[in-house]
Amino acid sequence: MTPALAVVRSQAPSLHEEAAERLREQIFAGALPPGSFLDEVALCERLAISRTPLREALKVLVAEGLLRHEPRRGCFVAEVTERDLDEIFPVIALLEGRAAHEATDRAGSADIAALQVLHQRLCEHAEAGRINDYYDANYAIHEAFITLADNRWLAQVIGDLRRILRLARHQTLHVPGRLQQSLSEHLAVFAALQCRDAAAAEQAMRDHVLAQRDALRDIARNHHSRIAP
Repeated sequence: MTPALAVVRSQAPSLHEEAAERLREQIFAGALPPGSFLDEVALCERLAISRTPLREALKVLVAEGLLRHEPRRGCFVAEVTERDLDEIFPVIALLEGRAAHEATDRAGSADIAALQVLHQRLCEHAEAGRINDYYDANYAIHEAFITLADNRWLAQVIGDLRRILRLARHQTLHVPGRLQQSLSEHLAVFAALQCRDAAAAEQAMRDHVLAQRDALRDIARNHHSRIAP
């Protein structure tokens, strides 16, 4: 075996990693809704794998908080409660705020130019009412700030909490007025970064994340919700 081939093979995901990723996608898409039981026999057939890698995949998702395991019963898709959201959002607001602070301190002129392009796309999608495209641009901007912060511990914890929040994923931008509000919040963060005001960028990002919690409350009050009471 050539060294190059050995590297390629070592980087290939294992069966249980592939299974875990496919199950994550189904959970986030709602194909496996909160509270649903995971039938191991059916999953083995659907994923075309044996029980051993499936169970390893389930252990990974239990550790991530996406599944809960009940002795003698099996695995169920985790449910996110209103209390969970009340506890998680202040924490992730602090973390993403800190990421914005560190990104502002580290950003160079090329980084700011790249962020300018992303924010221009965000504005265009908002003006056209392209909510799905807006979500994609919004995600790219948050990722850009985390990448610029260059703090692997921040990135790791934010990623862990984001996975939990995706269990309660809602189209918050459908809440009346939320799309333009979200855009204004993002532009405030970016304006602070352009001015090299790290403290202002941190506060603006915190406010932006906490506003998402408010939008979720509105959905829970007025619409069908995947969030447990």
